Amino acid sequence: MTGRRAFLRGALAAGATGAAGLGEPVPAGSAARPARGFHGEHQAGVLEEPARRTAVAAFDVIAGDRRELTDLMRALTERARALTSGGAPDEPGIAGPPADSGVLGPDVPGGGLLVTVGVGASLFDGRFGPAARRPPGLVRMPVFPDDDLDPAWCHGDLSVQLSAPDEDTVLHALRDITRHTRGAAQPRWRIGGFSAPPRPDGAPRNLLGFKDGTANPDPSDAREMDRLVWIGGRDPAAGGTYAAIRLIRMLVEFWDRVGLPEQERMFGRRRDTGAPLDGVHERDEPRYAEDPAGAVIPLTSHIRRANPRTAEASGRRILRRAFNYDRGMDGAGELDMGMIFTSYQRDLRAQFEAVQRRLAGEPLTDYVSPFGGGYFLVLPGVRDAADFLGRGLIT
Repeated sequence: MTGRRAFLRGALAAGATGAAGLGEPVPAGSAARPARGFHGEHQAGVLEEPARRTAVAAFDVIAGDRRELTDLMRALTERARALTSGGAPDEPGIAGPPADSGVLGPDVPGGGLLVTVGVGASLFDGRFGPAARRPPGLVRMPVFPDDDLDPAWCHGDLSVQLSAPDEDTVLHALRDITRHTRGAAQPRWRIGGFSAPPRPDGAPRNLLGFKDGTANPDPSDAREMDRLVWIGGRDPAAGGTYAAIRLIRMLVEFWDRVGLPEQERMFGRRRDTGAPLDGVHERDEPRYAEDPAGAVIPLTSHIRRANPRTAEASGRRILRRAFNYDRGMDGAGELDMGMIFTSYQRDLRAQFEAVQRRLAGEPLTDYVSPFGGGYFLVLPGVRDAADFLGRGLIT
């Protein structure tokens, strides 16, 4: 057995004893708790409202063959199950390192942690079987007209998003997952983010000061989510969804010098209330038919281009989730902050890319600069204790 494979077998064994699965009895003397909510048709972290803290990471898979890839996915599943369940880590051996970093104390709480795992198109390049096994809807993220992409911050074989109310819960999970998968997956890029509380109410605000996500489809509407988000039918990825992750720097120092009326016309909404410029309340529907020339809500405004409220656009809506990020200063001494944007949809080209085409050249592009991200298939959920992420699809 190779060192890498032995490493993964050890990680898998540790995960299997670290927490009990949903509906399984907890072994006597174990502090592990059932993984409530972990199993199901879909993964967590898509429909839920954004938690206060997140980390998004992409990995390059360095497994040697398909068997090692299977071990990697089993280990990743077991760690996600254990981390979201909580419980006391295994006792270390006499000379071995501690089983856990100790960041969360001796009894690891579930802490409201959500773990969402995806795979990129590059995983299906022939290393682990025929390239034809790639789901047809999974493609490589293209470069859009207003992008300034840095290859070091783009794409990846795997994506992992970790979200929780507390920063230490997220960082603990990131360290645990990288530790237990290091023999077969190598971090490619990672970024941390946060979601602001409603100020004063409604959708959270982005770092340009505007509410973000007001016009989302209703995640509690199962029929709408089946229509727009979840892959269904006999598709091998049924139960999953396609994620478009975009790392977008916001040129906040330039934005802060723009007059408020011009800012609002670029967005098409009031900054204070989030209402469309022809409305009063945040959830008011813009009345585009009454303003065909864009005298009130400009034709070039973000909300009008992103969702023109036509019958065709209705079937191409996306479920967007956004976090803010702050990376300090860049080399020129300018503030480096912006948005970790994620949209979920059944069809990347028909939905996300259709929105991107409408947004090309909008005035807001002078103040935002997408520099990274990628497309990923968020894998179907883990059905039971015998199942694991990617079973029947990539392994």
